Amino acid sequence: MSLEDTFIIFMKFIIPLYLLAFVIYAIRAFRGPTIPDIILAIDCMSFDIAAFMAILAVYFKSVFLISGAITLALWAYLLDIYIAKYLVSREVGA
Repeated sequence: MSLEDTFIIFMKFIIPLYLLAFVIYAIRAFRGPTIPDIILAIDCMSFDIAAFMAILAVYFKSVFLISGAITLALWAYLLDIYIAKYLVSREVGA
């Protein structure tokens, strides 16, 4: 069994887990009782999509998907910083 066959078998188990996690995060984002719950759910969805894009980049051997995953992860991190600053000091800006 080659490394590529092992990776394909691994993907068959990972893709349903990612989809299940994404559905659970979406439910929490729509029904979250508090603002931090909604923010955490959206943050988890962003990092979940970025990790999934990285796995797909390895599968398809594409550099462009990795650059998109890194950009999405950095955007989610920046969004976290701004939201945390807003929640602490009730103002957003420089």
